[in-house]
Formats: sequence, structure tokens, C-alpha cells
Amino acid sequence: MAPPKITLFVQCLVDTVWPHVAEAMVSVLGGLGLELDCPTDQTCCGQPAFNSGFRQEARVAARRFVEIFENAETIVSPSGSCVHMVRHHYTELFKDEPQWCERAERIAARTYEFTEFLVDVLKVEELGASYPGRATYHDSCHLLRGIRVKEQPRRLLRKVRGLDLVEMKNSDYCCGFGGAFAVKYPDISAAMVNDKVDHILNSGADTVVGCDTGCLLNIAGAVSRRGLSIKTMHIAEILANRA
Repeated sequence: MAPPKITLFVQCLVDTVWPHVAEAMVSVLGGLGLELDCPTDQTCCGQPAFNSGFRQEARVAARRFVEIFENAETIVSPSGSCVHMVRHHYTELFKDEPQWCERAERIAARTYEFTEFLVDVLKVEELGASYPGRATYHDSCHLLRGIRVKEQPRRLLRKVRGLDLVEMKNSDYCCGFGGAFAVKYPDISAAMVNDKVDHILNSGADTVVGCDTGCLLNIAGAVSRRGLSIKTMHIAEILANRA
């Protein structure tokens, strides 16, 4: 059986702020011999508008996403929260539009988060990656609770040569990002992310790894403000490292 052709769904924050995450994902998937495609006309999945209550605006973005990706064989994204949006909220947005709802359902069944795709679909855990250091893993909310991805990233990290994976306390607690939440409730968000950084520090790790760029940017900001030397990395960067 021929390997699936992968169409990359690159989250907005990755595209605009941390493009090296997408490059790392391409390196990993391409290294497995997969055929890759990345539509240059893709835009936001509509999650920020949806979470802020702007359902009509979210539907506009969702329709565009469906039109761009509906012919894709397999869709892979480095963002659990965006995959959760496509899988669980598109049908809600289109509940009164049967044809659009059906199109959204078909896409949802073919959309995967990066580590989920590697472990559950490709059955791959050993990628020849290496990373010298002690790392801890942050469970992002939509990834963990929305699409039930917990062990897949850890299984991949345990196979990285030279990496000592340690668990932090309350790894599944929210970091306080939550998209618009961090803007609307900055004081609460700051308290939450500082708790998260305390747990990272107490784990003894020099690197915190995650699967969602929004969380990682929020944690990196708190780390920087506190003058700490902790590295903040997307798991794709770790898996792409061959040094």
C-alpha cells in the first residue's frame, strides 16, 4: 500500500510567529518518505472567532477551510487546538446546513494532530532524533481533553536519544493562554502561567516541550520575564533534531 499523501494544515501562530515549527514538521514527515503538500492559500480555521462568540465570522473561515482541504487525502497539523476545532466544532457551526455539515464531517475524519498521526496512524515512535538534556512535557488543554492525545507525545519523546523525560507536577493544568482568554483576563492568565513555570522549575528540566504553539509562546514569555534559562520547544523541533 502506498503511503498517504499528507496535506499540511499550518496553524496561524506557527505561520506568523514560529515558522521553524512547520519546517521541523516537514523535516520529520519528509524524512519518513511521505509526499507532502501545503496549500499556500490556507488561512485561519476560525477558532479565535468561534471562541469569542463570533459564529458567523467563524463559519466564513470554516467554509474556506473546507473548500481548500476537502480533496486532501490526509491532513496533519502541529496544533491540537486547531484539530479540535475542525473535528468537533465545524459540525456545530454547520448544524443547520446539512450539505456543509456533511463536507465538514468528511474532513474531520481525515484530520490529525502531528504526534497523533505519527503514533496512531503511521505506528512510528523511533525517528532517530537526539536531544541532550532534561525535558518535561506540558499537556495543552484541547489536545488532551478535546482529542485525547496524551501518551503519543511522551512515547515519541522517550525514544529521543540523550533526552531525559521527567514529569512535572500538574502537567495537565492550563498555562493560562486560551487565545482570547489571555487578552481578556491578563491577571488571571499571568497567575496561571507563573504557576506552570514554577512546576517546570521544580521538575529540574532545562527544556519544556509541548504540541501547541500558543501555550509555548505564553510559557516562553513568562520564562523570559523571569529571566530564566529554560528552553521552550515544540515537539516537532525535538523530533527533527539529528545532531
